[in-house]
Amino acid sequence: MKQNFWQAGHKPTLFSAFLYFDLSFMVWVLLGPLAVQIAGDLALTPAQKGMMVATPVLTGALLRMVMGILVDQIQPKKAGIIGQVIVIAALAFAWLNGIHSYQQALVLGVFLGVAGASFAVALPLASRWYPPEHQGTALGIAGAGNSGTALAALFAPGLALAFGWNNVFGLALIPLVITLVLYSLLAKDAPNPPASKSLVEYLNVLKDKDAWWFMFFYSVTFGGFVGMASSLTIYFNDQYGLDAVHAGYFTAACVFAGSLVRPIGGNLADRLGGIRTLSVMYIIAASFLFILSLGLKAQLSGLLVVICAMMAMGMGNGAVFQLVPQRFRKEIGVMTGLIGMAGGIGGFYLASSLGYSKQLTGSYQFGLIMFAILAVIALVGLTFVKQRWRTTWGSAAVTSAKI
Repeated sequence: MKQNFWQAGHKPTLFSAFLYFDLSFMVWVLLGPLAVQIAGDLALTPAQKGMMVATPVLTGALLRMVMGILVDQIQPKKAGIIGQVIVIAALAFAWLNGIHSYQQALVLGVFLGVAGASFAVALPLASRWYPPEHQGTALGIAGAGNSGTALAALFAPGLALAFGWNNVFGLALIPLVITLVLYSLLAKDAPNPPASKSLVEYLNVLKDKDAWWFMFFYSVTFGGFVGMASSLTIYFNDQYGLDAVHAGYFTAACVFAGSLVRPIGGNLADRLGGIRTLSVMYIIAASFLFILSLGLKAQLSGLLVVICAMMAMGMGNGAVFQLVPQRFRKEIGVMTGLIGMAGGIGGFYLASSLGYSKQLTGSYQFGLIMFAILAVIALVGLTFVKQRWRTTWGSAAVTSAKI
């Protein structure tokens, strides 16, 4: 990391973006670590478990576009405050009234999706403060809020065992309210933001084929990360017979590993080039997902393979968002929403397909193999576009960043 990175930008805002992202992601995937206990009380099938943990991922994906528009219209800070208030209200309602059916769990999942949409706020909030040569590092740090998914896996099952899973919703309100206060006090919108756009202008960006490429690339890296994060507690419980608490510990280890390397992925992309870094991550992720699909018998082997896959996808997330601001700097708000939406849709596909794979075939193999194939297709696509990118918007004459 270059010394002058810390002299650029606005550190309180970078910290606020990370904290908001971190706690939002914690509650976004909260149903995943609680799924074993919720499924036992509500008598859910494997497919219902998969759909329950996938619902917040899908709604979060769709709402990212909405939040991306809000960011450009009213600025990131206000959009973030609105999102946090909605999530706090939904969790308070669930805590006070209880969740008594599969349908009610799905409704809560829809509202928790608002927390997942924080991605479209936190990244532009941080990005607008930093020059091109530091985009990968800045967005890697802000995006390391992915680690919030590990906090949910680490603490939620144990708290559910001690106090009941419904009371976990109430306990989650404590850090969320503290975060809202700190965010309101410390976060600051960057000066000279891009001009607000009309809805037609938002849709116009979809006419650019690069927008679709970035959406697909991120649907694999982030989709793989959040889909696995939502499903791993169920996976370790089913595959190795771990109780909810120990399955949560395994999940937390995997998610921490994948989250903490996101800034490294961004920094590597700054130094070596985003395309080169992302290509290597696709190869690693596809390889380890395929190995995992073989149904490893030893718990430790399964854990290590998942950690390696999650690290590759986490670093891939950082690499994607080193490239995005170089190509769409003026449209970073709406592009963050669109690309984040695609990432969430990828996560919904993976989480739900694992549940259906388990119910229909008795194993997770088919779901894992299909996602490994998607990573290979993404690698082929990246190879296809890299020459054009490096000779147009990514050329040395246009940007100081390494592409």
